[in-house]
Amino acid sequence: MTLILHALGYLFLALTGGGVLYALTAAVLVRRFMARALPADTSYPAVTLLKPLSGDEPGLDGALASFAALDYPGPVQMVFGVHAADDPAAAAVRRLQVAHPALDIALVADPRLAGINRKISNLINMTPSARHDILVLSDSDIAVEPDYLSRITAALAQPGVGVVTCLYTGTPAGGLWSRLAAMAVSYQFLPNAVLGSSLGLAQPCFGSTIALTRATLAAMGGFEAFADRLADDFEIGRAARNLGLTIAIPPMTVRHSCAEASAGELFDHEIRWGRTIRLIEGAGYLGSAVTYALPLSLIALALLGPTLPALAGLAAALSARLVLKMQVDAATGARGPHMAGNLWLLPLRDVLSFAVFLASFASNSVSWRGRRFRVQPDGVLTHH
Repeated sequence: MTLILHALGYLFLALTGGGVLYALTAAVLVRRFMARALPADTSYPAVTLLKPLSGDEPGLDGALASFAALDYPGPVQMVFGVHAADDPAAAAVRRLQVAHPALDIALVADPRLAGINRKISNLINMTPSARHDILVLSDSDIAVEPDYLSRITAALAQPGVGVVTCLYTGTPAGGLWSRLAAMAVSYQFLPNAVLGSSLGLAQPCFGSTIALTRATLAAMGGFEAFADRLADDFEIGRAARNLGLTIAIPPMTVRHSCAEASAGELFDHEIRWGRTIRLIEGAGYLGSAVTYALPLSLIALALLGPTLPALAGLAAALSARLVLKMQVDAATGARGPHMAGNLWLLPLRDVLSFAVFLASFASNSVSWRGRRFRVQPDGVLTHH
């Protein structure tokens, strides 16, 4: 029995080594990715921003205000959508209209549902109000810098590009669980996405930003094609690739506000996405186990005891995660209130992430905005 435990211990120690190598490689690639030169374009085409909303959430007014502060020479229309006129998010849009009367801001309140995905139904309802050929949609909890739109349209103008998407960092809205959620975004999601993209392993597409032309959207089948999909951003990216188009990710980030107020909210959100990714990208998701260097090193330590190899593995895992965090913060300019979290929270965050990873294999059901759904292997949602 002792020999078996030691063999398992050294197996987890080897996996820890893989996780350390991953973290250090990701740290280098993040800095390199963000240092790339932006494409130049001075045509500044007319753009319609589409922003589907649902309910009030911490930081919503600030996120919407960041779009009102865009520094873009071309015409910009903003279309916000809700399913009910008395939705609290509609009040936030009206406050934005009052604060910026010179801006072209429209609010669409339409209860119609085209499928299970209410966000996509919202976009379907909003699209007839969009006047311009270039559509840029983003989630409600995204805040941007003034040059955001100039960078997006420049990337979209490049030959062969069908969709532009953006990396994003986590910004805590307040409280421990919010901070832990933001750390998962900045120090796990972002380096994973950069590594996959840089090594040609993936062409991801994120709800933080999806920019495309009407012609491209029509060739995909319109938003209607995604009405029953949970991972609508992933599916839009896949549809673009199926058309022979590329997905551009410019060297910039937007900010995702993390408002999780409890452990339950944190786990519901992260397990939902973990299970979705597992079902649509099973092999890659299983392979991501090696990215959890710190939890793997703790398992090795438990199996081997406080031996020199086990302690060295733990020290290497902690050091690699520290290097990765510092490189992400430096490359994305995260500091002060926009920094996802502190160093001392990294071990807790990594252990929680590994728990979410394991829990994602337990079921195919997810919780989304208070409703339970089952995710089919093709990513289609059905009622639980």
